[in-house]
Amino acid sequence: MAVNVLAEEKIWFDKYKFDDAETQYYIHLNSPVATKIQNPPAMQSAVQGSDIELCARVTSLEKENQNLHQEVEDLRLALSKLEARLSTLEKPSTSIKPAVCPPAPHNKPNTKQPEAEEEDDDDIDLFGSSDEEESAEKERVREERLRQYAEKKSKKPTLIAKSSILLDVKPWDDETDMVKLEESVRTVQMDGLVWGGSKLVPVGYGIKKLQIQCVVEDDKVGTDQLEEEITKFEDYVQSVDVAAFNKI
Repeated sequence: MAVNVLAEEKIWFDKYKFDDAETQYYIHLNSPVATKIQNPPAMQSAVQGSDIELCARVTSLEKENQNLHQEVEDLRLALSKLEARLSTLEKPSTSIKPAVCPPAPHNKPNTKQPEAEEEDDDDIDLFGSSDEEESAEKERVREERLRQYAEKKSKKPTLIAKSSILLDVKPWDDETDMVKLEESVRTVQMDGLVWGGSKLVPVGYGIKKLQIQCVVEDDKVGTDQLEEEITKFEDYVQSVDVAAFNKI
C-alpha cells in the first residue's frame, strides 16, 4: 500500500543534478574567458601572411625610392658638368692681350719731324673710297634692273577690250537698192573696226532692213560714231539702230 502511494506521488528525486547544471551555466556565462572570442588558427596564419607580404612590398618600394634618388643625383651631376662645358665653349678661344708699348729709347733723339707726321695723316683715308664705289655699283645695278623691267613690260601684250555689235540699217522704202546700201555701209573704215556677216530681214510692206555684224575696239570706236558715219548715206539710209551689243 505504501509503495503504491509513493509511486503515484510526483517526487523530484534528481533535482540536485539540475541545480548543479544551472550553477555551472551561470559560472560559465559570467566568466571573462567565456566572453573572449579567440581567432581560429587559420585566420591567425592568414593575418600573419598578409603582414609579411605588406612588409616585403614596403621594403621593395623603399629600395626603388633610393634608386630613384640616386638616378636624380646622377642626372644633376651630369647637367652641371654639361653647363660648365657650355660656358667654357662660349668663352672666346683666344683672349685679347693688351698691346705692350716698347720702351722709348732715351739715348736716341727723335728724328721724325712734325711735317712728316702731318703728311702720314693726310695719306689715311678715313671714309675710304670703297664705300663710294660700292654705292655707285648698287645704283648702276638698280638702274639696269629698272630698265629691264620697263622693256619687259613694254613687250608684254596688253589686253584689248572689244565688243561685238549687230546693227539694223533701215532703208527709206521698198524701192531702195539694198545692195548699194550695204556697199555704202562697208565703205565706213576706222581704226579698230572690222565688218562681219550681214543679211536682209523683212520688216513689212515689202521693205527689208540690213542686219550687219561688226567687231570694234572699245577704246577706238563707239556706237555713236558708227551711227553718225552710216547715216551720212542719206540716199539709202533712213536710220541705224543697235540690235545687239556684247563684250568679247
